[in-house]
Amino acid sequence: MTSVDEEVRALHAGLLAHWDARDASSYAELFAEDGSLVGFDGSLVDGREAIAAHLAGVFATHPTASYVAIVREVRPLGDAAALLRAVAGLVPPGQQDINPAVNAVQSLVAVRREAGWRAALFQNTPAAFHGRPDLAEALTAELRAELTRVSGRSR
Repeated sequence: MTSVDEEVRALHAGLLAHWDARDASSYAELFAEDGSLVGFDGSLVDGREAIAAHLAGVFATHPTASYVAIVREVRPLGDAAALLRAVAGLVPPGQQDINPAVNAVQSLVAVRREAGWRAALFQNTPAAFHGRPDLAEALTAELRAELTRVSGRSR
């Protein structure tokens, strides 16, 4: 039997993997029917069908980067809910290094449904660290180390 920690981490990993695969339908299926997505640019999308349509449009018109992420915490919020906090970087298409300008802090509120854990809310917030370049540089270094660890890629 897997733990809540493992299952919620797997949900997060699935979201990132389906993003990387540019698979809007599979990405959206990981959301609760009434789930919400807050994109990097602040876009709010409510409902599984709307999330699929929104991402299909993004994938059709933009080359998207691939994620590298570090989960900071999984915190149960009761028997059927949990919060995951993570940081993430993006490797642009055709490149080997993350783009520090789009590093992000991610929050995932997961809920347990009959079909398993689903995203009730997934928010991807820019890790701008306004006026604190040391924090931005430290996060970039940490994400680069993770990229090297998981893929052997380095800058």
